[in-house]
Amino acid sequence: MTKSADTGRYRPVDLRTVEAAPQWALLEEELRTAIQVVGEVLPFRTNRYVMDQLINWSNVPHDPIFQLVFPQREMLGDEDYAAVERALRAGDQERLAAEVSRIRMSLNPHPAGQLTHNVPELDGRKLAGLQHKYRETLLFFPAPGQTCHAYCTYCFRWAQFVGLQDIKFQTNETDDLLDYLRTHRDITDVLFTGGDPMIMRTKMLRRYIEPLLSPEFDHVQNIRIGTKAVAYWPQRFVSDADADDCLRLFEEMTAAGRHVAIMGHYSHPVELEPDVSREAVRRIRQTGAQIRMQAPLIKHVNDNPAAWAALWRTGVRLGLVPYYMFVERDTGARNYFEVPLVRCYKIFKEAYSNVSGLARSVRGPSMSAFPGKVRILGVMRLRDMMDYNMLDIVRESAGFDLLGEPDKQFLICDFIQARDPRWVKKPFLAEFDEGASWFDELRPAFGRDRFYFEESDAEEQSRPLLELTEMLLD
Repeated sequence: MTKSADTGRYRPVDLRTVEAAPQWALLEEELRTAIQVVGEVLPFRTNRYVMDQLINWSNVPHDPIFQLVFPQREMLGDEDYAAVERALRAGDQERLAAEVSRIRMSLNPHPAGQLTHNVPELDGRKLAGLQHKYRETLLFFPAPGQTCHAYCTYCFRWAQFVGLQDIKFQTNETDDLLDYLRTHRDITDVLFTGGDPMIMRTKMLRRYIEPLLSPEFDHVQNIRIGTKAVAYWPQRFVSDADADDCLRLFEEMTAAGRHVAIMGHYSHPVELEPDVSREAVRRIRQTGAQIRMQAPLIKHVNDNPAAWAALWRTGVRLGLVPYYMFVERDTGARNYFEVPLVRCYKIFKEAYSNVSGLARSVRGPSMSAFPGKVRILGVMRLRDMMDYNMLDIVRESAGFDLLGEPDKQFLICDFIQARDPRWVKKPFLAEFDEGASWFDELRPAFGRDRFYFEESDAEEQSRPLLELTEMLLD
């Protein structure tokens, strides 16, 4: 394997060291203050590679990568921002800690039932550092991997990085992982996640992965590694001291008959521009591992179809597989980053329609909500339903005649994944709401109180709407 000429050393930048960066002098005083204030509440870390290679400092603060890694004033409400700023200026550490703790706990640190419903049990004991939401896939949080080369400002797992130990997912041991896999042979995929597992040295990564390569766990067909290192520190796979050892591990995994899926977190096409980024892709693919591209749609970062189309086109050309466009989760600085679902769909549709079929492996926009991954499939007017001669189904579904509202619109949704596998790919209708930005803001169509999957007799409740929406999608 030929190494790139890029042999830079990883140098993190945080609140303590950012003032020493040469770019700090380029920022206006108000922006510097905002970074310091908001950075007390939400985790802030970047690195010299991101600052030197990915951010266009002539376009700050609007540059998408700057928005992606540097805290912004509007990420906190006015009262919360003022409270933290006062404590900082006064040097009152006790008051500062109290205000920061209060604000963090108000930001929904673990959404979608991660603490209450996703933690598996074995012999009546909850297993720390594991999550099992979907039948085939088990998430594993190795303790040494619960940090990143740089933090995304919108990260839905921000609570992993701010010292909230009581609600942090992590484990140092593999015993629980292996015991759980022995008793759940329907699990085909293990996802190493965090944080970022690729922050670990290869020696540590081997400790967690090698046991899964034995014949005893041959039901584990796919080993996934969720990582932003491919974008924030591609040197991990190119010029780091153990980069070659890391790639040898990937080769050993594929030789053992496992599919190795690097779940590459790419948010913007600029992340694929540096030579070292493309060299990382080449070297990873050379091992037999596959890189899939995924990221949420984020206001101020990638909320335009041109960015997504360019990202997917470039990725496909380099051999990557477009996988997911997510919707920003209801946690952290959600109000700053969220994009209404209808607009998410329009952005996805336009980007999707401007790429070739090779990039249309991507799915979205998808919400990782409590019941599962909810996808917005489209918008349909009642007039269209009437044109398809489905009036009887509409009447049965609604319980009353809607013919006086021919331009009434609905959102067509389905599940890509679900807590109950029977819900997968079963479409359902929600009332059209141009302002809704998350699943819990959607209302069932036709005045119903609940969606079919929220009913005790979900199969029977879903019949009319399923028939209707399936005909619409045919």
